[in-house]
Amino acid sequence: MNKNWSLILVVAFSLGFGLKLYFDNNQAQTANNQTENTSVFQGTNQKNVDLFDETDPRVRVVYFGFTHCPDVCPTSLAMLSAALNQLDTTQQDKIRPIFITLDPERDIASKAHEYAQYFHPKLEGLSAELEITKPLAEKYGVVFKRTELKESKLAYTIDHNSYFYFLQPNGELITKVPHTLNPAPIVLAIENLE
Repeated sequence: MNKNWSLILVVAFSLGFGLKLYFDNNQAQTANNQTENTSVFQGTNQKNVDLFDETDPRVRVVYFGFTHCPDVCPTSLAMLSAALNQLDTTQQDKIRPIFITLDPERDIASKAHEYAQYFHPKLEGLSAELEITKPLAEKYGVVFKRTELKESKLAYTIDHNSYFYFLQPNGELITKVPHTLNPAPIVLAIENLE
C-alpha cells in the first residue's frame, strides 16, 4: 500500500510541476506580447510610432499628461522646453522628448502632437488607446485617474502625477525628474546622460 501511495504522489508531483512550467511559459509569452504592443502609439498623420524602436539610439524624455490640463502639464512642458533651449545641438540630438496623452478620448494623435509642438518643435505628441497607455504608464509608476466634473463644460479631468521619465531605447528607466518650476533639474539629468 505504501508503494502505491508513493507512486501516486510522484505522478501527482510530476503532473503538477509540468503544469506549472506550462503556465509559467504561457504567462511569460503573454507578458512579452503585451510589452511589444504597449510601445506603439499614433503620431502625426496617424502614423504608428514605436516608442521603443531600438534603431533610434536617443534617450526618451517622456512626459505623461493631457491637453486639457489647466496647470501642471503646461508648466512642466514649458520647463522641458526651457531645458531644451539651454542645450547645444549635440545634446539635443541625443534625446527624444515625448508627450504621451493620458486622455485619448479627447486627444487624438494630431491634437496631442499640435499641443506638444506649441511648447517646442522637437517635442513629439503621441496618443494611443488606454489599453496601450495604461500598462506603459503603470510600468513607470505613473498614477492617473479620470475624475468627473458634473458642472463643467469639460465633463471630466485627468488627475495625474507629474514626472519626466528618462528611458533607454529599449524602455529601461534611467531616471525620473519630478515636476519643477525651474528647468535646471531637467538640464542636469540630460547632462548626466553623457
